Amino acid sequence: MIALIDYGMGNLGSVGNALGFVGCEFEITSDPKAIAAADGAILPGVGAFGDCMANLREYGLVDAIRAYVADDRPFLGICLGLQLLFSEGEEMGRHRGLDIVPGRVIRFRHELKIPQIGWNQIVGRQECPQLEGVADGSYVYFVHSFHVVPEDESVVAATTDYGYDFVSAIRIGNLFATQFHPEKSADVGLRILRNFVRTCDGW
Repeated sequence: MIALIDYGMGNLGSVGNALGFVGCEFEITSDPKAIAAADGAILPGVGAFGDCMANLREYGLVDAIRAYVADDRPFLGICLGLQLLFSEGEEMGRHRGLDIVPGRVIRFRHELKIPQIGWNQIVGRQECPQLEGVADGSYVYFVHSFHVVPEDESVVAATTDYGYDFVSAIRIGNLFATQFHPEKSADVGLRILRNFVRTCDGW
């Protein structure tokens, strides 16, 4: 069973539909005990960084997520669910994140249209099971104005060019997180979700 983490902000419906399509059993939950017992966990995210962190604290999920990742268990962050893993974000002021991955979340610093909305390409930067079968140059779907800047470049799993190369996916052991939306990325996104589910089965 995969825990789809509900903290009052996130596109749970779209992610749930995609998980159902790939044949994955999942539970939408805000219960730290259910998360701890899950074979895998997914943190989706839609909204502002600071508001989402406030909700995670209100729901009592901060320690649960940190403990889950610390055990190197299969974990997927999506969009803001990637950004929240970092030390701090600068959206509407400076806000402390989950501080699982050292680094910052910054607004795009170029003259292109912000937010980036639509399809763009990813290029792999490390071998990881979650991107197995996904070719360099594959198109995935983005909706975002901010991107992550990790302190340690070895965590970078994929990059994307939008004005400059930015980090579009990270991987640390069984932790994998994407700036793009796999659930909205057609066959490529479904492949990534299947790969993630496979890592959970192996757990």
